[in-house]
Amino acid sequence: MRYLEPKTLDEALAILSSEDDARALAGGATLVAMMNADLVAPEVLVGLRRITSLRGITETTGGLRIGAMTTHNEISGDSRLSGAMAVVKSAASQIAHDAIRDVGTIGGALSHGDPNADFPSAVTAADASIEIASAEGIRSVPADDFFVDYLETVLAPGELVTAVNIPFGPASAWGHYLKFSRADGDYATVSVALVLGLNHGRCDYARFAVGACGPRPIRVEPAEDRLIGSELVIDDVAAAGEMLAAAADPVDDVRGSSEYRQLLIPRLLARAIIIAKEHING
Repeated sequence: MRYLEPKTLDEALAILSSEDDARALAGGATLVAMMNADLVAPEVLVGLRRITSLRGITETTGGLRIGAMTTHNEISGDSRLSGAMAVVKSAASQIAHDAIRDVGTIGGALSHGDPNADFPSAVTAADASIEIASAEGIRSVPADDFFVDYLETVLAPGELVTAVNIPFGPASAWGHYLKFSRADGDYATVSVALVLGLNHGRCDYARFAVGACGPRPIRVEPAEDRLIGSELVIDDVAAAGEMLAAAADPVDDVRGSSEYRQLLIPRLLARAIIIAKEHING
């Protein structure tokens, strides 16, 4: 295996497009573990740590742009990720443990496409778009369309996630990521990412996604619509939660059975709504 460390994005993209079996290395938390387990064996490893243009959080006209090599701890510590964008900050703060959050990156996490991870549902709830670059140019894909199946995204050979664009969202909204796991730092048994807006006690914005319960983040627009205009009373919230649970397709594993996960979904949604309302109401 050859290891290369380009200093510019153009250099990295040229290598990825010219080598048949090249993989990009971001933080390495997942890829190195897969290599150690003999699950993947790339011929060329392209380290991205020297490419400064891929790191950092900058303000744009409509929100914040998070470079793909920005670490989880950098994201969780940025006070600009507030309001609706707080769902991404909240998710970053709950990924694994501090040592992992110091090296893991948002671009690497999203590119892996693991629906059990924390960022996929969070960026979906935040209505984010994923910036993707190749030797041919740059394209932007909504988070709703980025995740395809288990460990599968829309990324084509030679493409690289360069940034995540998070819109400011409604001024009335707050985002929260709620994760239920067996132990601190573990993957979620079920997670709910929520952005909620209130106007005089009534819901005027709702967007949410469930993680760890299917091949990709689960978002059910009729469930969101069920809450719009409501006062978020028990019946409304329960109905939305049941719609989410019905759309889920969780597996049985060591973290919980399929049935258990489906029972958790409405309860986590209700709890996330309570937490978001507390933030909005001060």
